[in-house]
Amino acid sequence: DGAEAPFLELLARGAPAEAYEQPVLLARAEGRPAERVAALERAKLLALRVRSEIEGRRRREAELSALFETAHDLAGLRDLDAVLRAIVQRARSLLGTDVAYLSLNDPERGDTYMRVTEGSVAARFQQLRLGMGEGLGGLVAQTARPYVTDDYFRDGRFQHTHSIDSGVRDEGLVAILGVPLTLGDHVIGVLFAADRRSRVFEREQIALLGSFAALAAAAIDTANLLAETREALSGLERANEIIQDRSAVIERASDVHDRLAELVLRGGGVHDVAAAVSEVLDGTVEFTEAPAAPARALESSRTEGHAVRHGDDWIAAVAAGDELPGALVLRGHPGLDPVDQRTLERAALVTSLLLL
Repeated sequence: DGAEAPFLELLARGAPAEAYEQPVLLARAEGRPAERVAALERAKLLALRVRSEIEGRRRREAELSALFETAHDLAGLRDLDAVLRAIVQRARSLLGTDVAYLSLNDPERGDTYMRVTEGSVAARFQQLRLGMGEGLGGLVAQTARPYVTDDYFRDGRFQHTHSIDSGVRDEGLVAILGVPLTLGDHVIGVLFAADRRSRVFEREQIALLGSFAALAAAAIDTANLLAETREALSGLERANEIIQDRSAVIERASDVHDRLAELVLRGGGVHDVAAAVSEVLDGTVEFTEAPAAPARALESSRTEGHAVRHGDDWIAAVAAGDELPGALVLRGHPGLDPVDQRTLERAALVTSLLLL
């Protein structure tokens, strides 16, 4: 009987729900038969159901698309803050809320603090810290369960504190939804969506925000693993550098030992030892007789059994029995490392043996 025709046209052009009343009202105004008006009513209800189904499918398509895009961002994670901001922005857009925000738990302080906000205008709100069990967010963080209220200040389920209520009042929030960010059984934070007017959040919207919370938790976990990996690699690089340095030290010490042993075996003299050590230490080493050596440094080296620094030089006493004939002096090397210091001391000992 053609009752569906005007409603098909309304569906085709995506008209708002209230427009579907117009064909029925027009038929009544024109005095159409009761059967015609009843047919239009039936067609209207059917068209509104179809419209609702189409809108639901479009909404689910947009939600899946946003979740896919967020998951794609997560796969190419470079900047954790950027990923978390994208999650909060998309959650706010899809749920159509005035504000969306994310808090992270602080195990050391035992509370949860604001990490990312979108749509917020109040500085005090953006710096809020919620103790476990305090406010809606503190209860979500403590229980690992989602909580929702259509009027926060009139809801007696939550532990209202002055700091939290002041921040929420500054922001002008009324309806709040919070879902936990979890890794396994461990809660690491809370994702929120909130409005500045009274609003009932539907079950599908709670589930959608929970999906975004799962992505946010995965992003945080991935970022933490990357940070740990970088730290471990840095530690391995430092360890490798130390190993390489030690290998070079051992090789240099072995070279010194071989050279000094060869000098002793072939009957080399004091100045031969000084020349060999000069080459190894890449500096100038001379045997200086006692009268020409710095007396205090010479005696200190003899007493301590080690080379001692004297200005920019190093003095290693050469003692032959009870006598102190002189010292090996390394000139112009104030920054001598311990290994090279030991090399100079060993050369002084070999010199002592040669003199004996």
